[in-house]
Amino acid sequence: MTEKKLLNRSDYKKFYSMTSRWRDNDVYGHINNVTYYSYFDSAVNQYLIENSNLDIQKSDVVGYVVHSNCNYLSPISYPELIDTGIIVIKIGNSSVTYGIGIFKSGETKVSAYGEFVHVFVNRSEKKPVPIPEKILKSLKQILI
Repeated sequence: MTEKKLLNRSDYKKFYSMTSRWRDNDVYGHINNVTYYSYFDSAVNQYLIENSNLDIQKSDVVGYVVHSNCNYLSPISYPELIDTGIIVIKIGNSSVTYGIGIFKSGETKVSAYGEFVHVFVNRSEKKPVPIPEKILKSLKQILI
């Protein structure tokens, strides 16, 4: 985990909005912890699709999640408009570490934050490869 806690909206460079779903809630009346990881995954992939022209079904190189973590600070419940903020914390040869923040719409403090690590692999061989230039260029746009 990065030493810098990414707690404020101003810590993030790109945002994606979505509405929580009824099924996201658990018996305790708030969004279940595992659901946050799907929010992380959705935001990162939307960024890659929009900014790198990643074709998740046909690209020769794809990102596999090898690590993720999440810290929960305040609950969110259905129905809620959620903003997911993303940045890039670190770029390696074949890997990238994203910082992700989950916000209630309009809030400046995160409800949850964490990291999400992709290793880029050749789709057919499933072996790590250097990050393709088009993807690398888009990742650098949100690097802190």
